[in-house]
Amino acid sequence: MKLVVQVKLLPTPEQEAALEATLRACNAAASDVAATARGVGCYRNYDLRRHAYHGIKDDHRLGAQAAQHVIKKVADSYRTLAANLTAGNCGKPGSKRRRKIETNPITFRWDAAQPYDARMLSWRHDARIVSIWTVDGRLKTVAFTGSADQLKALATHPIGESDLLHRDGMWFLHATVEMDEPQVYEPDGFLGVDMGIANIAYDSDDTRYAGTALNGYRRRQQRLRQRLQQKATKSAKRLLARRRRKETRHAGNINHSIAKSIVTEAARTGRGVAVEKLTGIRDRVRLRKPQRVTLHSWSFHQLAACLVYKARRAGVPLVEVDPRYTSQTCARCGHRDKRNRPDQETFNCRSCGVVAHADHNAALNIAARGVVGWGAVNRPHAA
Repeated sequence: MKLVVQVKLLPTPEQEAALEATLRACNAAASDVAATARGVGCYRNYDLRRHAYHGIKDDHRLGAQAAQHVIKKVADSYRTLAANLTAGNCGKPGSKRRRKIETNPITFRWDAAQPYDARMLSWRHDARIVSIWTVDGRLKTVAFTGSADQLKALATHPIGESDLLHRDGMWFLHATVEMDEPQVYEPDGFLGVDMGIANIAYDSDDTRYAGTALNGYRRRQQRLRQRLQQKATKSAKRLLARRRRKETRHAGNINHSIAKSIVTEAARTGRGVAVEKLTGIRDRVRLRKPQRVTLHSWSFHQLAACLVYKARRAGVPLVEVDPRYTSQTCARCGHRDKRNRPDQETFNCRSCGVVAHADHNAALNIAARGVVGWGAVNRPHAA
């Protein structure tokens, strides 16, 4: 399996100037290629090279490998744009926003990430330096640092393509490493996980990962941003810039911790993990205006992604199940009724009379569906 490892570069002022010139040249070339692609109606990587390769190589002082990566970056961007248009993420057909996106070429910020391969970037793990190509020549002694786990992963696994990026005045390399994926074991049942807003996660073992603290944190951050934006002084803008992405990092850390706890418990007990397939939930759910901020700040996709990759690294089976009616169906008798759930927390079956926490009941249903889903895929002919 592939894992992305982030390391921080520690360039000297001269090296930093060369790296900045390189990103500016590569992204200016990418914007030119994107305009060419839109003009000639050609978006495939190898076909686009005939129209753009020699021009950007000479005009922007790019090497052969850098020019090819620029063209591939543009082709990938248009492929992503086409997928977003097909999914309806860019507005309705015929809308002003969609027409603008469909007709204007893609543009790239000067500090957008630039891919590097093994010909353009080499690592010396013992000295913790990299040799990296720039438009001003090769920099052979750029220092880097990272956590102990990140450095160990880089030193002990094959390194694939890396991305150079500039963020908040710092330089980073995102390196892709190839890791051995353990064999998935045959699970003895499943640990169901119900994801929500009031409770970030609630598993079928009756373990609650409450969202009260995180939701309160988000509300405080939102009020602070509003006050600073209304103040609009230089010091307020500096504080806004300094706090940028702080909420995102905090929520991401919580999601990683929750996912690690769930996967560790499943591995300890020899079970798999069953989660809801929540694709498109923001399009299906209709909420009042005060609730929309809460829904759209809910990072369930990130939590699901953390569960997926942590389960793969641990060899824990993971299945996605249909989430429909899991909160309305009794996990004991199977009776389904909308009135079974009178409020957010309470589940009261109108058939057998069982009373439980609504999220725990849903997690039990998800666990049961995980067993059925795993058997349908892995034991389709079992009696």
